[in-house]
Amino acid sequence: MKEILCFGDSNTYGLVPGEKRRYSYEERWTGLLSEKLGSQYHVTEEGLCGRTTVFEDFFREGRKGTNTLPVILESHSDTNLVILMLGTNDMKTCFKTNEKIISLGIEKLIEQIRNFNPEIKILLVSPILLGENVWQEKFDPEFDRNSVEVSKLLKGEYEKVSHNLKTEFLAASDYAVPSEEDQEHMNKENHRLFAEAVANKIQKIYA
Repeated sequence: MKEILCFGDSNTYGLVPGEKRRYSYEERWTGLLSEKLGSQYHVTEEGLCGRTTVFEDFFREGRKGTNTLPVILESHSDTNLVILMLGTNDMKTCFKTNEKIISLGIEKLIEQIRNFNPEIKILLVSPILLGENVWQEKFDPEFDRNSVEVSKLLKGEYEKVSHNLKTEFLAASDYAVPSEEDQEHMNKENHRLFAEAVANKIQKIYA
């Protein structure tokens, strides 16, 4: 059986757009992925709302990805493949960052995986775009207009990282979009579309 670890943020957690609850296992992309792949694969979810690559959120403890990934890898030491999808929360205004700095954070996470076990396959996923109006008060003012522009540049930067570090690559923004409800999180239909894309990619990896 192939052990797959999904390390991400609220879109891996399955946060319902505009609400404080989670989609059911059967509705979120990780659960749908498990169903599509079948009994030869075991999918482990490690999604956390607010998780970043390397940035410390002073208002929410435990969100820095590089602090938690090594422990999670040890907890799931039989992992064959890590699906790494982070970067959205790095674009918050308070971190004053850009696509190149965020990609350096992704490189650090990949380094941690390789240091733990160089045999683990890595599927690097650039996140969905932020909605054009995500920064508005009724949505998520932790972001600003620049965050939206940075989100459009992450795919290209992550693709470079993937090429240089020889990981597999998938752009979530090629298959899924943020909801109209909160301009940030996937709705059920987009969880389904993204799950299909990831399942197809994994089947090719193990073909």
